Amino acid sequence: MAIRAPTPTNITLHSASRVLEVEFDDAQVFKLPFEFLRVYSPSAEVRGHGPGQETLQAGKRNVTITELNPIGHYAVQPIFSDGHSSGIYSWDYLHEIGTHQARLWSEYLAQLEGAGASRDAGAPGTAAAAPAGPACGH
Repeated sequence: MAIRAPTPTNITLHSASRVLEVEFDDAQVFKLPFEFLRVYSPSAEVRGHGPGQETLQAGKRNVTITELNPIGHYAVQPIFSDGHSSGIYSWDYLHEIGTHQARLWSEYLAQLEGAGASRDAGAPGTAAAAPAGPACGH
């Protein structure tokens, strides 16, 4: 018997507070900041094409979502104010990062600190935060 993954019952884009609120049918409700969604984009541009190919996203503190497009009945695709638009956030992925939000955020802040990078655009070290790697064409 297959276990059915939770699906959203409501998705609200809170532009003023820069939070995407997702309510799932398993009674979980996640308030995911736009910055968090941007730095944990599932796109190849951010995640790479395999382990060790991730690109640290710095300078994203003030990013916004300008559009949120449905992708079939399984995902949404946010369009971010910095031009990033290639991440497709499945319901499973949103539930997963929502469930582990505190740990993921702590890991992200530690990675920034380790790279001498900042959450603020234009801050010293921001450009250096993204290690040069093979281009993936995204």
